[in-house]
Amino acid sequence: MTPSRFPARQHRPPSAQRGAALLLAMTLLALVASLAAGMVWQQWRAVQVESAERSRGQSTWILAGALDWTRLILREDVRSGAVDHAGEPWATPLAEARLSSFLAADREASADSEVEAFLSGSITDAQARYNLRNLFTDEGQAVALERDTLGRLCAAAGLTPGNTERIITGLAGAWRARSATPAGGGSSAPGTGAGAGASTSEEDTRVLPVQRFEHLAWLGLEPDVLQALRPLVDVLPTRTPVNLNTAGREVLAAVLAVDAGTAERLVQARQQQAFERLDQVRALLPPGSPLESSRVSLGSQYFEVRGRLRLEDRVLEEASLVRRRGTAEVLAVHRLRRNLQATTE
Repeated sequence: MTPSRFPARQHRPPSAQRGAALLLAMTLLALVASLAAGMVWQQWRAVQVESAERSRGQSTWILAGALDWTRLILREDVRSGAVDHAGEPWATPLAEARLSSFLAADREASADSEVEAFLSGSITDAQARYNLRNLFTDEGQAVALERDTLGRLCAAAGLTPGNTERIITGLAGAWRARSATPAGGGSSAPGTGAGAGASTSEEDTRVLPVQRFEHLAWLGLEPDVLQALRPLVDVLPTRTPVNLNTAGREVLAAVLAVDAGTAERLVQARQQQAFERLDQVRALLPPGSPLESSRVSLGSQYFEVRGRLRLEDRVLEEASLVRRRGTAEVLAVHRLRRNLQATTE
């Protein structure tokens, strides 16, 4: 009998076939699950991006509206008189208020998923602090009288006299460096230009080389020095007098060159009734004390506006410096925003 030239077919046991089929099914299942998970993640990511963009847009519009409301308050305030003091409506801070009902397009349909939004803010007098722009003339020369004022402020802040010289020398050096730059050359300092909302008048072109208080760190001042000076000094675009109705005791004593007791007497007097004339202040000062209208006033042009919007787990803060001109204009000099993460109490 002739043997077959083909070997006999070997049959796999049924258990091996079932194992291969199960392995193939598990592989296909894992592949489908991976694809589904990827699609779900992409969809979730798209929803998160859209939600963040929507929240950012809402936050921007709300804070812009709050700034417009601030402008209206300041315009109405100046119509009631040229005196600015802490008892006026603009000086009352806005406690955190819920705005969710205004953000929902359909309140009945979205009652269960309504976005939680809260707004708070405040307006403070920027001329309640000493303006470092007063240290220099329009040509960049340091003024001896203002140098002494800054020295008294540094002493009140617990700083050494060397910090006074560091500030003046640093600002003067930066001023000279900027003046030596050819017209049209180099980049403009932060906070300048059309995007900053600054005026283009001649007086506003003679600004300090630094545009905000935080920029003083460029002069090499340590953070603790800046923290000590923050309640006492500021940086404004133009020379400004100190408002005697809103300035603190240390600022009053430094600008008027009086002792702490006299400054305290001024604070107590204005708490009873805001000063309306400089003669009222002069009556409380020692005889012969100088009271120059170019260095002190009872009204203000510059105000700092702070707004804080809490929208779900996002917090957006905005700080703006505005300048009031007459009864019609309230211009934003510069605006600064920062995003924070809401904390759960």
